[in-house]
Amino acid sequence: MSVNNHYKVIIIGSGPAGYTAGLYASRANLNPLIFEGMQPGGQLTITTEVENYPGFEHGIQGPQLMDVMRKQVSRFGAEFLFRDVTAVDFSKRPFKVVSYDEEYFADSIIIATGASARLLGIESESKFMGFGVSACATCDGFFFKNQRVLVVGGGDTAMEEANYLTRHASEVILIHRREGFRASKIMLDRVMKNPKIKIMTNKVVKEVLGKEEDGKKTMTGVMLKDTTTGAEEELKADGLFIAIGHKPNTEIFKDMLKMDETGYLIVEPGTTRTNIEGVFAAGDVADKHYRQAITAAGTGAMAAIDAERWLENQE
Repeated sequence: MSVNNHYKVIIIGSGPAGYTAGLYASRANLNPLIFEGMQPGGQLTITTEVENYPGFEHGIQGPQLMDVMRKQVSRFGAEFLFRDVTAVDFSKRPFKVVSYDEEYFADSIIIATGASARLLGIESESKFMGFGVSACATCDGFFFKNQRVLVVGGGDTAMEEANYLTRHASEVILIHRREGFRASKIMLDRVMKNPKIKIMTNKVVKEVLGKEEDGKKTMTGVMLKDTTTGAEEELKADGLFIAIGHKPNTEIFKDMLKMDETGYLIVEPGTTRTNIEGVFAAGDVADKHYRQAITAAGTGAMAAIDAERWLENQE
């Protein structure tokens, strides 16, 4: 432990962005402390197969990829804490990071708290997450070649996912709870013109249906409820993509750091610098466009390099 819990760099978050920042910061002899939170590895721990992360010819399981990254970081002497950060104070330096009853201090901070997919909030959805249910078409669409999949949502994200999925699936059914769509006209037009996409409005997914044999879970369809009549119907499908948006995990930084209307941290273009000097942001917490493991890792490296250079200039 450092003197008085004081570190050169504290990294908040432990997905690909946090771990990569930790790797670069450790190799620069900055001896970082990484707050892993209660779900080390972030969103990738609920992803089964990852096939688009370079370096793994035959793909790798999400949790395994995060485990490999963590081991690589610890090789260079980073310190890990399996705890959540409950409050921060960036008003003066050293910055203060609070975890329940403990206080920690840092000369610089890298925020890599990620974003969480907004989900429907039904039990069967989490049961089949990674076994037919997904919140990322670019991550998992490939596994649904020539199959029938459903997309839930009415915004641009849902339209994008539906269009993307037609590259793999034989049929895509877009389910939306209302008649009207929040999506931009251009995105909606693309969906309407795509012969592989069928639209069902005034419907909500009440339950995800599936079976479990020999410990293997398989989704078989959903139970839909009509929002106008209340009538229920079963719809057979191999996959369900939830596309009702993402929520960046930035609650504790409110009123301190600049963010957009959704809560994504705003960084200076081409850097990871936030509006507070010495505080950097990497990964999905500041990226609503790409949200891939590889782009998160890339900005994690950038954040560590930005922090290292900034610290040098302070001296």
